[in-house]
Amino acid sequence: MQLFQKKSPFYNLAFFYILVSLITRLVLLFHPITQTSFTIIDSFKIFIFGFISDLFVFIVASAFLWLYLLFLSNSKFHKPWGYLIFGLFVCLLLYLLSGKSILHEYGGSLPEIGIAFVSLKTILFGLLLFLPKYRKQIRFTLFSITIFIFVLIIIQNAISEYFFWNEFGVRYNFIAVDYLVYTNTVIGNIMESYPVIPLFIGVGILSLIATFIVVKKSKAYLDNLPSFVDKLKNLGVYIVLFIISLIAIPNLAKLQNSSNVFANELQANGLYKFYLAFMNSELDYDKFYKTLPEKEAFALLHEQIPGISNDSSLRKIQSDAAENHKNVVLITIESYSADFMKAYGNDQNITPFLDSLANKSLLFTNFYAVGNRTVRGLESVTLCLPPTAGESVVKRVDNKNKFSTGSIFKQKGYSVKFLYGGDAYFDNMGDFFGGNGYDIVDKKTFKPEEITFSNVWGVCDEDMANKAIKVMNEEAKTGKPFFNHWMTVSNHRPFTYPDGKIDIDAHAKSREGGVKYTDYSLRKFFAMAEKQTWFKNTVFVILADHCASSSGKTELPADKYRIPAMIYSPGFIEPKQYTNLMSQIDIMPTLFGLLNFNYQSKFYGQDVLKPDYKPRALIATYQDLGLIKDNILTIISPVRKAKQFQLTLQPKEGLQPNFQLYYEQKPLEKERTDLINQTISYYQTASYMLKKKKYQK
Repeated sequence: MQLFQKKSPFYNLAFFYILVSLITRLVLLFHPITQTSFTIIDSFKIFIFGFISDLFVFIVASAFLWLYLLFLSNSKFHKPWGYLIFGLFVCLLLYLLSGKSILHEYGGSLPEIGIAFVSLKTILFGLLLFLPKYRKQIRFTLFSITIFIFVLIIIQNAISEYFFWNEFGVRYNFIAVDYLVYTNTVIGNIMESYPVIPLFIGVGILSLIATFIVVKKSKAYLDNLPSFVDKLKNLGVYIVLFIISLIAIPNLAKLQNSSNVFANELQANGLYKFYLAFMNSELDYDKFYKTLPEKEAFALLHEQIPGISNDSSLRKIQSDAAENHKNVVLITIESYSADFMKAYGNDQNITPFLDSLANKSLLFTNFYAVGNRTVRGLESVTLCLPPTAGESVVKRVDNKNKFSTGSIFKQKGYSVKFLYGGDAYFDNMGDFFGGNGYDIVDKKTFKPEEITFSNVWGVCDEDMANKAIKVMNEEAKTGKPFFNHWMTVSNHRPFTYPDGKIDIDAHAKSREGGVKYTDYSLRKFFAMAEKQTWFKNTVFVILADHCASSSGKTELPADKYRIPAMIYSPGFIEPKQYTNLMSQIDIMPTLFGLLNFNYQSKFYGQDVLKPDYKPRALIATYQDLGLIKDNILTIISPVRKAKQFQLTLQPKEGLQPNFQLYYEQKPLEKERTDLINQTISYYQTASYMLKKKKYQK
């Protein structure tokens, strides 16, 4: 069992990880932020259960190390195996260099990364194969580099845990996952907040020293690699330990049940906490954000949403006119910024159809997306709920049987469907919509002859348009009204689409091409729809899911959340512009108002055409939660921080006032406490409703 002996790198790295974890625990224990005392039982659990948890986590986390050690061998370089393996590497490299690989289909930097990785593997294997005299030295160098990487990760993780604890007083949570998403912002924050160069130098020196010790203690392993039989025995033992670890880790986490929060956090393993945060996708609002007494929070919400009562958003929506059960088609367009359209100043003519449709629709000119991900957009039009901290409800475990637009339509006798050109498994969309009563039409439902073009995201929007017409024709035959929610896919990297459809080369893989092809597909869809018997009895709601980009000078740059939105129904909806500030969560309640629906509502979104609507918009990232009101952007964020910015319009020449996009965001000189409290009331109560399962249908 050479891999478990003291000369094994697996054994030495395990010892090193346990030692670093112990030191980290001690440092966090005596950190000034850890202002508490511990009982004997708490201390026992912190160090004994913490040690056991660290050991099991290392066993699971070291799977890549195990594979690396498993494939260290001399026999694979013997004839003919060495030449066959080298030939496979060369073929794989040529495949990637051909420009027709699956990585090239996706686009971005993936092809370059793939080519670089395979090239490196091919070169290194070739050196080991064709230079047998230097094989030992080359292997030792590569082995040392590999050990250095593992050591660096272990030390860097410990340093990261310290800084995370220093800021938040806990092990990793969803904010750490958020940091991976907003890497540029985080790196900028680190550069400004800490002495980065001395810190990196210190980490590098420490990693080199630790690597030297581990390599020195493990060198004998390289000189006497395990036989194939020994590797099989070792593999069997490791698989058993791996399975035991998978069972033990979550059960050990259940023992973090002290009334002392610090004791639970210190007992925990940071890597496992990061995994849990990644999988659970939630951030405890009460723990990390400014709060108000529960009654006060709901009282403030009542001022914003008239008619609600007690600790709920429940209220009765009553119309004076008869209900109108027209068909409804909701189209959410992938990554579609307002500034793609001509009215907002774009001169590239990439949205000619939507430009023309906007003039025939009820156009919402001051409309804001709630987030910067598709799942946020889908959440907003389906649940009409503020974007709570962490990941979208779409991707959470508790995402089913919610009060939704689909549930309202079902109450009214509609058939309800979600249409998506890709695989609805992606982003958990299938689980979310299926769990909320939607029938799903996605790529799996397409017949081969219905697909003329597809890429990694699914069938092109033109194919989805054709499919949508077929679906709606079948639904019309039933005599029931239908509600179909179609999510487009073509305006997404790699921005590939069929040749010859638009005047932008399909091989250019440009954002402008993706935008214009989606616009072209929508034109075709409406051209077909106008010929159908159900068209005159249908209302079309068209909006973006989010902007194409969300980066800016501030946490929440307002112009990066501005999206186009319109409701189109010739002969029913009068073409005009609605210019008041509004949120993505308001679009469907506004539609219900136009249809004169009577229903019990839990929506935070409101009918903006009602006289009691107070203009505001809710925008957010995973952790920064914002409210735009009175030309002030209020942002609440961990740990119980609040910022406010004055929004001063920066007019662009040639644009009508209703379509001006850009604002200078300067810190507010005098705090508007009323707006901070209103912001808290929206997000605190929304988190409460979800946590207490009060947002079920």
